[in-house]
Amino acid sequence: MRLLIADDEPVIRRGLVKMAESYRLRFDAIDTAVNGEHALSQIKEAEPDVLLTDIRMPRMNGLELCRELHEQYGHIQIVVISGYGEFQYAQQCLAYGVKHYLLKPVTGAMLHQTFDAIMKHRHKGIVSLASYVDWIENIGQEIWMLQTERLDQLLKEWREQLLAAGLSVPQLQQLLDDAVGMIYRRLVSKGYMELTSIKPLGHQTAPESLLQAFELRVKQMTADLITQRWGNFKNPLEEVKSYIDSHLSEEITLEEVAEMAGYTPTYFSAMFKKMTNETFVRYRIHRRMERAKELLALPHMRIIDVAANVGYEDYPHFTKMFKKVTGHTPTEYRSMLGFNG
Repeated sequence: MRLLIADDEPVIRRGLVKMAESYRLRFDAIDTAVNGEHALSQIKEAEPDVLLTDIRMPRMNGLELCRELHEQYGHIQIVVISGYGEFQYAQQCLAYGVKHYLLKPVTGAMLHQTFDAIMKHRHKGIVSLASYVDWIENIGQEIWMLQTERLDQLLKEWREQLLAAGLSVPQLQQLLDDAVGMIYRRLVSKGYMELTSIKPLGHQTAPESLLQAFELRVKQMTADLITQRWGNFKNPLEEVKSYIDSHLSEEITLEEVAEMAGYTPTYFSAMFKKMTNETFVRYRIHRRMERAKELLALPHMRIIDVAANVGYEDYPHFTKMFKKVTGHTPTEYRSMLGFNG
């Protein structure tokens, strides 16, 4: 579910964002707008499910924005915020289908109660396709990386969202059976081997039972992967590092390495930084300089050949980068080792 917050006061806008971020159900996206005109352009680009708007704003106020939405985007749920003494605006908003009205100052509890009311009366049986695809991708990645805590958190978040969506039992069963198949195929494409038969969820009579059966399949795939790696464990990060080390003389890209490892570039970049405390680019530079130091310790190697060996055809650039990382030029480094040239 997407949320758009429109308010011309930066402090209030940021406060509303923080309150929305602490809501028990996570929004797929929280966008902001500085006035009604800006909000309308945002809505045309990416329609939100809920609009939270101040009644008084420059350019186009909240009332005008509500009128525009009523005419063109009647499905968007609108929450109007106004100050004391502006009740006449609220009365006008009712004519534009606005059902939720908050009086300043807005508190987190007030806002969360309003979100609860919206969730309760939303169209039932609808799950965001974009969220569903992201969820499948993220679960597959966390299983592959054996990040069990993050996996449990993802399962918990989606349990809440799927229950809130109000899907029928047949709808939920179809969605979760498809999810099991998609996650399984993603893992197989990375090298996963099925040790225990991953069966369909089977006939269940309640949403909770379906979700438990789905989570059991996910835990089963995770356990199989741990067993598969027990005797022949290959840490994905170590494989990536080994690949980088064996291609230091080449201009490999993050996208290329991510594809080799079986990850999306965005996920790989975040994962790599989290696990090494360095970006992909910084890690590769440091590995190149470490290799350069090893080669500079060989008297017969010319510095220009060392540069080429670690991927720098531009000798001045190599010298500059080496000094930036080590604090010395290649020639100075060799002198420290006791020989020249």
